[in-house]
Amino acid sequence: MALKSLEYRGESICISYELCNLEASKDLLFLHGWGSSKELMKSAFGSTLQEFKHIYIDLSGFGGSKVSQVLTTLDYAHIVKIFLDSIGSRPHMIVGHSFGGKVATLLNPARLILLSSAGIQWKKPLKVRLKIALFKLLKPLGISKFRSWFVASDAAALTPNMYETFKNVVDEDFECEFASFKGRALLCWGGDDTATPLASGKKIDSLMEDSSLVVYKGDHYFFLEHKKAVAEQIERFCGE
Repeated sequence: MALKSLEYRGESICISYELCNLEASKDLLFLHGWGSSKELMKSAFGSTLQEFKHIYIDLSGFGGSKVSQVLTTLDYAHIVKIFLDSIGSRPHMIVGHSFGGKVATLLNPARLILLSSAGIQWKKPLKVRLKIALFKLLKPLGISKFRSWFVASDAAALTPNMYETFKNVVDEDFECEFASFKGRALLCWGGDDTATPLASGKKIDSLMEDSSLVVYKGDHYFFLEHKKAVAEQIERFCGE
């Protein structure tokens, strides 16, 4: 693991990263999902795709990458771009899982691989909508001390700045961003995914000009179980 200090919006931030297969000529960037880290992506792909130099990073606020600012998804893309420039990298392909898929899309690579990407909004279940409404009703009455009961599990243990970041990114509608992507895209999805359902993958596929959708058995982390098959699909995608 290495650390890179960067300047963003007048403040110093630290990015934790790891480079593998340094002799390879083409760069492949991996971006993890919300609440995860580079270690998850490396566990899935570290022993595959050996013809590429792998770049694994912890997105700001996760793993070893610390941040005190409140960010948006666009901020994350800017930070990753600054990091890539600092190491002299222009990745040929970017792999993004879940939240990382939104960041990857904004980076606009020639080849984009989305693994159960976030970014398509569906109507929340009635139970969730009632919970949100109740919290908004009680908050002015000083009931915010019960915040941990109301917030999503993805946000319960977050620092204040990362909780505000979570609120910025969790309900973003990325349909326009997906439709604006002009490169080639490979969409890989878990057929049993409940976090970003298969309907999201089908929607993104319909929005993009040049994309293909491959469905695997499994949930939001299907690629951990099917790492070899997914890597082989990425290799074919690269060779097309």
